[in-house]
Order: sequence, then structure tokens, then C-alpha cells
Amino acid sequence: MSITVFRTPAEWRMIKPATGSIGVIPTMGALHAGHIALVERALGDNKYAVTTIYVNPTQFNNPDDLAAYPQTLDEDCAILEQAGCQFVFAPNYETLYPDQYRYRIRETEISRVLEGEYRPGHFDGMLTVVLRLLNVVGAEVAYFGEKDFQQLLLVREMLHAFQHSTRIVACATVREPDGLAMSSRNRRLNTAQRALAAQWSQTLANLALPCQDVRSQLEALGFRVDYIEERWGRRLGAVYTPQVAGGAEIRLIDNVVLPGQPTF
Repeated sequence: MSITVFRTPAEWRMIKPATGSIGVIPTMGALHAGHIALVERALGDNKYAVTTIYVNPTQFNNPDDLAAYPQTLDEDCAILEQAGCQFVFAPNYETLYPDQYRYRIRETEISRVLEGEYRPGHFDGMLTVVLRLLNVVGAEVAYFGEKDFQQLLLVREMLHAFQHSTRIVACATVREPDGLAMSSRNRRLNTAQRALAAQWSQTLANLALPCQDVRSQLEALGFRVDYIEERWGRRLGAVYTPQVAGGAEIRLIDNVVLPGQPTF
């Protein structure tokens, strides 16, 4: 079965399979092996997989970051077809936000710390678009990676709070051989920044070091650190890569499970 791209809820209502469970993978495109692992898990659990591809402007607090985010729909669809994914939902702003974002989801506790502190409005936009995407697709299960752990936690709690029918499955972070968590932003790293990025992940994962020592070591390497904190049974961090060899600062996030803590 070749891949089918649909762009509106009306199109999906016409082609949605009448029988067989559906797994959905919400993404912003620029797909990598981590995304494909989610697709493969969805296809292992369900008859059909729907990958959503939408670079959501409402979750970007920095317009420059939005402008620089890679958009590679044709390449992504080819990768997904090779992986066996049957459907792609690729809406535009008017389709997802006919209200011009007047109606939105706002969480008042978890979303205020870590990413929420450093990226004001980010989680409002993320939760709102995820709920809208899940409402359109109507899948039994949605698949999220653990790299964006705070996002995963918020989505799971949102769906529980609203008694949503879609169930969340968390999938382990997929990493490069040197430990760097796979991310669409990694493709923006130049060679010198990529080498430093490996040290970022390795330093964060050194649980023998207290958080403050992790911060100090990263700053000594030239990283600008937003936070290194331990919450929810994880050590979580966010940094900006140094502007070496002419490269722009790239923001990277990651997390590791603390000893003795259960996985998600």
C-alpha cells in the first residue's frame, strides 16, 4: 500500500479505514531514526499508522527558531513510505486553527517550569496542537518519544484530564552511537558543534556528578545552559551549543532516568 497524504479532516473522513486499529505519531517533520522507531512501534501494535507533519508556529517563542526549522515534507513522506506508514496528515495553519488560536489549552503547574520557564507559551501551543491533531485522526493510540519528557508528561496528563479516548505510549529515546539524542535540530549542527554535542549528552548522563557540577563542566566547554535539574525521576537539561566555526547557537534538550526510578 502506497502512502496517502491528506490535508483536511474532511479528506480523512473519506479515506479513514473502517476497521483496524490506528496508531498516530505527531511530528513536526524533518524525520530521523527516532521518529521511524515510533512509526515501527505503531505498526507493530496497530494495523495502520498515521504520521502527522506540521511545523506548529504556536509553540515557538522565538520567530528565528521557527524560520530556521527544517521543512522537508517530500523527503519525509518518502522515508515514511519506506517504513510502511500508510497515511500522513499534513495540514496548514487555517485547517488546524480556524479560530486563529483564540481557543487554546493552558496547563498551570508542570508547564511553568524548565521548558515552560525558558520558552514562554511553548506548552500552550504544543498541547493545543496535539489535542487538535488527535481529535482529527481519532486514533486508538498515540506514540511519543521520551526525549521530550516534559512534553510527554503533559500530553499524558492532558488526555487523562479530558478523558480522551486516545492512549499514550512512550518510546525510549533513540541515540546516536556517541550518545547524542536524535533530534531534527541536530541537522543544523556544524561539524565542530556536533562533536561538542556528544559531550553534552555524555556529561548530562554522568549521574555521579551533581547537577551543579554538570552545569559547570558544560559551561567550561562553552555551552550556554538554561537548566540542569532533577524532577519526575529524571535528570533533565537544556543547553545552547557554542557558536563555533561560524555555526549559530542550537538549543538541545535531553534527559536520563535516575537510578532506581521506573521508566515512564
